Amino acid sequence: MSLTLTVLGTASPHPAPDTPTSGYLVRGGGAEVWVDAGFGTFAELRRHTDPARLSAIWISHLHADHNADLLAAVYGLAYGGLTPPAPIPVYAPTGCAQRLAGFFGRSDAGFLSGVLDFRTLYDGHVARHGELTLSAHSVVHDVEAYGLRAESAGRTLAYSGDSGPCPALIELARDADLFLCEADIDTHRDGEQVHLTPEDAGSTARAAQVRQLLVTHVGPSLTPEVATARAASVFDGPTSAARVGETRTV
Repeated sequence: MSLTLTVLGTASPHPAPDTPTSGYLVRGGGAEVWVDAGFGTFAELRRHTDPARLSAIWISHLHADHNADLLAAVYGLAYGGLTPPAPIPVYAPTGCAQRLAGFFGRSDAGFLSGVLDFRTLYDGHVARHGELTLSAHSVVHDVEAYGLRAESAGRTLAYSGDSGPCPALIELARDADLFLCEADIDTHRDGEQVHLTPEDAGSTARAAQVRQLLVTHVGPSLTPEVATARAASVFDGPTSAARVGETRTV
């Protein structure tokens, strides 16, 4: 019943050989939740669980590197023999279902209601599956975006999604046992605040007093090793890079 995180993808903004974009499997309290569905993550998900067993799918925002593999999931769940016993709840920002329907030339996603049950996220949204609680916190990005706080058995995982520096991100991560945080950019351009530098990730972790920092979503101007070292120099606590296939107990 422990809370665990399995890394399915970390690349940004496109997949690399052997490295899908953002995706994670969170398990705890008898539940299994696919968090973000970036390019290539559905196949990685199948290495670790039967997708038909998922308790829920949780999507942070509607950029394709975080949700494009919902299309692969539809083909698996609806047409590929991976049929779930009941429709899987999909917690996502407004418009997710319509975007997915568009791939099939449909105006709405009603035809998928047998396998997916779309539910709209908002700031403060809370969902419970078994003994696992999922809380959405609005963060700063260039589209509607949420970070996730997952709690079970007295342990807390915080996930930044895509975010620029903001007080909401600190509160999201407050006292988390593990903070999974993006470090996408080398430096901010022209005042843009839609992603984090490694130093931003480290300072957020420090301000939130998290116990461990796990760096992910490292963009092409950095390497995971460099981003992790830079974040660690500011956080001054246990810091490591997220690796595809790795499972951590929170």
